[in-house]
Amino acid sequence: MDLTAAEASLADAIQTARETRRTLVGRTTDWGVDLNGAYRIQRMHHPDTACIGYKLGLISPAKQRQMGLAQPIYGRISRSMIYQREVQLTHFIQPRLEPELAVVLRHSLPAHAEPGMIARAIGGIFLGVDVLDSVWADYRFSAVEVIADNASGGGFLLGESLLDQVPTGELCLYLNGELCTAGQVAALGNIEQQLGWLTQAVGGLAAGQIVFLGSPAQAVPASAGVLEVTCGNTILQARLIGDA
Repeated sequence: MDLTAAEASLADAIQTARETRRTLVGRTTDWGVDLNGAYRIQRMHHPDTACIGYKLGLISPAKQRQMGLAQPIYGRISRSMIYQREVQLTHFIQPRLEPELAVVLRHSLPAHAEPGMIARAIGGIFLGVDVLDSVWADYRFSAVEVIADNASGGGFLLGESLLDQVPTGELCLYLNGELCTAGQVAALGNIEQQLGWLTQAVGGLAAGQIVFLGSPAQAVPASAGVLEVTCGNTILQARLIGDA
């Protein structure tokens, strides 16, 4: 993929930060890159051939306004980002945790799918955790910087129970038995509308892809121990190993 000189400079800065595990100071540089350019950088680092799904970010209007945006953002998920039961925190620079729901698609969706088509394409819902990671120190970044850094998408946990309906109530994240963060599922908004926006933004979604829907709860720093996410009677459990 061809990048402009400005895009290549930002891409190289992010890549070097990841390789050296050193953070960058955000919001201080005019990179000369627009949102489209930031998504080109993201796609270069996480190409279509490795993409098994997407994560939504900045799903609330309040967070969008803080970033000077009028819509969510997205990041890309590759198979190497999916963890099962154990997460090695040393794989990340400054990991944080968000409890989420994730949709798996049973049917492909064209870019301009109708709402009914989107509803029929949802094959089920998992509890999930977005293990956020950012090269930008203290998660202070511009919209361009966070998008280029894959919307802070570092790793992802999926629960083992496939739900046929969106659960209701509170999505809670516990670490070593202590409630760390929680939020109402209703705060995610209309899931079909969110998927419709994403489908248009990325030019269509494929059957089997996973979409993390964003979190209704505040992100919290990750530390070693036993992780649990609950919503109603459904539980996701995993172990976090080591320190970042």
